[in-house]
Amino acid sequence: MVANILSGCWRDSDFSALEMSELQLDEITPLLYGSGAAGLGWWRLRNTELSDTASAEVLHQAYRLQVLQAGIHEEKITKVFQLLRASSIEPILVKGWAAAALYPSCGLRPYGDIDLIVKPEQYKAALELLSHPSVKDCWVDLHRNLDELDDRPLPQLFERARRMPLKDSSVTVLSAEDHLALLAVHMLKHGAWRPLWLCDIAAGIESLPAGFDWDVCLGRNRTRSSWIKAAVGLANKLLSARVDRVPENERASQLPEWLVESVLEQWEEPFASNQPPMSHPVPMSRVWRKPRMLFKALRQRWPNPILATVSVNGRFNNFPRLPYQIGNFLVRGLHFLSPREN
Repeated sequence: MVANILSGCWRDSDFSALEMSELQLDEITPLLYGSGAAGLGWWRLRNTELSDTASAEVLHQAYRLQVLQAGIHEEKITKVFQLLRASSIEPILVKGWAAAALYPSCGLRPYGDIDLIVKPEQYKAALELLSHPSVKDCWVDLHRNLDELDDRPLPQLFERARRMPLKDSSVTVLSAEDHLALLAVHMLKHGAWRPLWLCDIAAGIESLPAGFDWDVCLGRNRTRSSWIKAAVGLANKLLSARVDRVPENERASQLPEWLVESVLEQWEEPFASNQPPMSHPVPMSRVWRKPRMLFKALRQRWPNPILATVSVNGRFNNFPRLPYQIGNFLVRGLHFLSPREN
């Protein structure tokens, strides 16, 4: 039902018919609201018979709030860029606003932090600038690299970066190729528990610019490229993203059943409280010598198949996932038991 209501929700119009009862909408509204997809849910419902229901109004109010928040965020982003540019530092904004820009309305895609990448030699200066009182109200997450794209040289990310207009100025964002790759790897790296992330990918696929270079998007690492293809395939399979502009060999047309099932299982309770570290209320250091608590703690830390696959650099194929999950578990266990420096 979550996949059904979010199908095509990133478009301005041209939705397929929505077959859903009011009771079904009542059931999934908390899931949409709690996972950040409330605005998208309203966008999908706004011209249907369900738009007058109580649940639709909950989603509508969330959308209105997100419109107001988007305006505030954009002011803060502009302020941060002005501050850094005054010192000849040109950052790249990733995720957040860059993902929201894929949608027809600023209130459809909520975000919080301002994620920025700067060149390593400028990192210390940028960090000092961002401690200035004028930007204390801006939640900036500053990076000197991107783990999700660590197979790509950072200078190339800066060379391919592009500027997008924002208010009376502009911001620098990743190229469309690198951005789609980032969205795909980020979603899978976190177990694909948030429906909003797959909507981002679907929106990105349907807004590919002319001359989009799939070789750049997929990169040279075969495993990473298979992840990106799998994400494109999931957007098509679950959300009916149009992939007519995606070459057949650049998307996974035959997805493993376990992958689709795992995504849908995550979407049954798509809440941050169910994800690590919030799902681990008691640290292992307090329970590993207490048998009664240990089993429950280990069960809470058992990785979902998607997260496990990515964590051990595996591929999304038809092989059983148990070896990947055991591998993930053992690596984390050894890290926990390894001596720590004081």
